[in-house]
Amino acid sequence: MKILPFLFILISFNMLVAQEIPNNIDLPKQQEEQYAYDEDLLPAEFFAKNRQALRKQMPNNSVAIFFANPVRNRANDVDFEYHQDPNFYYLTGLREPHAVLIIFKEEQTFGNEVTTDEIIFLQKRDKSNEVWTGKRLGVKGATEFLEIRTAYEGSDFSSFEAEFETFEHILAFPLPQDVRNTKETDDLASLIQQFEMKTKTASDQIDNMKLVTIMSSLRQIKSEKEIALLRKAIDITCDAQIELMKNLKPGMKEYQSEAIIEYFFKKNGAEHPGFPSILGSGENSCVLHYTTNRKMLGENDLLVSDVGAEYRGYTADVTRTIPAKGKFSEEQKIIYNTVLAAQEAAIKACVKGNKFWDPHNIATEIIATKLVELGIIEKKYQVRKYFMHGTSHYLGLDVHDAGLYGPLTPGNVITVEPGIYIPEGSDCDPKWWNIGVRIEDDILITDGEPENLSAKAPRKIEEIEALMQQKSTLE
Repeated sequence: MKILPFLFILISFNMLVAQEIPNNIDLPKQQEEQYAYDEDLLPAEFFAKNRQALRKQMPNNSVAIFFANPVRNRANDVDFEYHQDPNFYYLTGLREPHAVLIIFKEEQTFGNEVTTDEIIFLQKRDKSNEVWTGKRLGVKGATEFLEIRTAYEGSDFSSFEAEFETFEHILAFPLPQDVRNTKETDDLASLIQQFEMKTKTASDQIDNMKLVTIMSSLRQIKSEKEIALLRKAIDITCDAQIELMKNLKPGMKEYQSEAIIEYFFKKNGAEHPGFPSILGSGENSCVLHYTTNRKMLGENDLLVSDVGAEYRGYTADVTRTIPAKGKFSEEQKIIYNTVLAAQEAAIKACVKGNKFWDPHNIATEIIATKLVELGIIEKKYQVRKYFMHGTSHYLGLDVHDAGLYGPLTPGNVITVEPGIYIPEGSDCDPKWWNIGVRIEDDILITDGEPENLSAKAPRKIEEIEALMQQKSTLE
């Protein structure tokens, strides 16, 4: 993706004075309740600490700019449910579109009246629009409930005076190129257009990479509050996997297994799936990111269930491989136990100080050795034919979360997910064809032994087969 230059725009004194003008729509009690329907939301001080941590890593005489995620169109006049940009959310807690956040390294004084180190521009309160899409925080809400020091309406962004030469570094992320223009003066498209017009003189100060490094270093270490939300998301996901095991049978459609998973997500408080649910059976078990989910499960099929609930913005990612008929075949057992042995060895390597890729290298060696022994491959280097992806990624606000991929550090939460996928027509004995196995757990790096946050969902063959004989709460 092309990285566009970002600008910093200083506000004139006249513009800042407008902060004191009362909003024409009061912030009612109900507005407060919108951000308090759920008692375990992250508090405003969490986001304030994140902004301060960002400042500490910013170079002297610098400014950082963040834009909210665009509203994504599904088709015609139907949009996808809105999801905030994870970096923007990490710094603000705002769940609304059409907003800009500006963070200063040092406090700035404007017009000898207002001193601040942060400014947010967001949608104004508007009764006519709020009837359709729900109440907005507005300027008053941003300062009262998000506790951001300085807030203005998005339409004020156009009145900024650009003085780029006063900052040595302008830190920024790429801008999206496919933003719909609603013709509103304060929508994201308008903000981007205004931004691009005012960046022409600041190209030398723009740093497109520094912010990536800083935000990755911050987000890869989870606070206790974040870990608590991840535990909840993972627990919900494990419960859904357990219920799927109790309900799965030949003749079901993949989408019916998806329905079971996502029903238990919603039933237990998750807002969304953290990513499109992967329920691939038979030949589809060998497709890594299969999301069609329409096939009927055959008698001898394995189902790869790779799913994750999103809870308060934080996403789980747990995979189990389940036999449709409740029993693994002998060939399926061999492949499954190979993956399980690789995973268990990789999890043991998830200790502080180890390289991020150590678990992957350990898992790959075990799988390669076994595939040679089975005659599925001739040489270990051929393992990539049947295990073609990495074993781990960070987990958090994104399912593939931000991180630096350096030494494992307490507070990291990573996945461990080796797999073997042998599609029909592979250069091996046909008895192995259409066996796809992936086992994935979410691992917390600690000062001691790694903690498997998703251990609740059974992994061993005998445990899965026993669970599949139990009755579901759906029966």
